[in-house]
Parts: sequence; C-alpha cells; structure tokens
Amino acid sequence: MGTISIGAGLMNVQNVDYQDAQAAQQFTQSLRETGFGVVRNHPVPQALVERIYAGWAAFFESQDKQQWRFDPETHAGFFPASISETAKGQTQKDLKEYFHIYPGTRVPDSLQADIDEYYRIAQDVATTLLGWIEANTPAEVSKRFSEALSSMIADSQQTLLRVLYYPPFEGNEGEGAVRAGAHEDINLITVLPASNEAGLEVKGRDGQWLPVPCDPGQLIINVGDMLQEASNGYFPSTTHRVVNPEGASRQRARLSLPLFLHPRPEVVLSERYSADGYLKERLRELGVS
Repeated sequence: MGTISIGAGLMNVQNVDYQDAQAAQQFTQSLRETGFGVVRNHPVPQALVERIYAGWAAFFESQDKQQWRFDPETHAGFFPASISETAKGQTQKDLKEYFHIYPGTRVPDSLQADIDEYYRIAQDVATTLLGWIEANTPAEVSKRFSEALSSMIADSQQTLLRVLYYPPFEGNEGEGAVRAGAHEDINLITVLPASNEAGLEVKGRDGQWLPVPCDPGQLIINVGDMLQEASNGYFPSTTHRVVNPEGASRQRARLSLPLFLHPRPEVVLSERYSADGYLKERLRELGVS
C-alpha cells in the first residue's frame, strides 16, 4: 500500500494490494478522501487487457467499424467521432470514438471471446469492491442505501463496457478540442485498467490538475455520481479528463477500457432519483439521449 504522488502535488490516492487483509479498508478510505483508488495484484489478467487493446486498435483503424454503428434504441455498438459526447459544460465534442458493450452485445467474432471474458472478470471485481465499500462505510451513511451496493448491479443490463479509441492527431483538430473534457462519471463506480498511453488527469480538491500514473497491471477505480448521490456526498465523484498528448505521443492512438457499473433501473438512489431517472437526465445533458 502507498500514497500516489502525482504531478507537483500529493493526492492521497491509495494503491492497495487486492490480496492484502487491509485492502478493503484502505481502498474505501481512498475513495472517501479522493474519489479514486488504485488496485494491484487483482484478478484481471494483464495479457487479456493487452490483447484487447491490440485487437480493438485494428478494429478502429479499419473501415469495417462502419458496419457496427450503434443502435439508437439500445446505444450498443460503434460511435464515430462525429457524434461523440460533449462533456457537461463543454462546447466541443471529445476527440474520440468508442464502442458500447452491454450484456449480450455482439462484436466482431475475432474480438468477442476476449471482451466477454474481460466483462465477466471486471464485473466480478467490481462486485467485490462494492462489498468492500459498504462494509467500510459508516452506518449513518450506509443506512441510506436502498439495498446492498453489490446487489444494485446484480443482473443489471445497464452496466456498460466502453472500448475507447482516441485517434492520433492529424493537425486538423478544432481549436480547444480535447480527447475528453472535464467530467464526472454517471454510474456507481468505474473500473479502468491502465491505458496504453498516459493522459488521464484528476482534479484535486485544491483545483489543480494532477496526472494519474499509467502503470500496466493496475486498476484505477473512481466514484461515479450515482454513488455520490446514494451516499449523500460521503463518497465524492471526482472530476477527471484526458488531456491531449505532446511530442511523439501525438502520433499514437490511446485506448481505454472502462467498465461503468450501473444499478438496475428500478434501484432507488435517493429521495430524488431512481437509477433510471438519474441516467436519463445525465444522457440528455450529454446530448446522446
């Protein structure tokens, strides 16, 4: 276990050993203090992540992707850069493409087995992490939860695996356009293996942007708005972004593989929101509803 020193500042993000007896307590403390935690020695095989990055890089670099355009009803499938998200409060679309995968979503045959395996393992890890969070949350906070956090995602068809592709820069990007504008995630928690390229930054409580280490084999976990809502702000949904690369990195694509853990639609988050109502409100704000 250790504290991650990022940028010029110190943010008390804990890097915990998934197998350690104190992992659950340390991890939950990190989420409470920063909205982020890092986990190592976990069940997600690094070789699997690297195969997925390689296979999907080839997919996004091929015109075959156009045959997999998303279904407007389910939002599953390929989203081209031309209709990418605009982060809440931003004016330009992010410089990215992505593919949305829900339970049962079909992808190209050569990619299906690995992506299904990753989805299954990452969701199992997330279930464990949500159990850690609940077990280490003060009773006056956890009593707000309408049901156990880990059961909120059980059998959910809303949990989203997003394969993200940030293309190399060609010099014709719009002024002020960035790979991913500052935003918070919508869901309960996000499970993210380290990307193949750096660029993720988190906003500290002092307002300074700090780069998140990009170390292979580690999982980055962050609190989403739904957990913040359900805990009445006890767990903060921290703002983060993906900045544009510099130097030789501008010629390289960046891939990312976040799993966004969503409750079943009927789950009550608070007196104000069900999971379904919260999700629909945020999708409207993003311009993708």
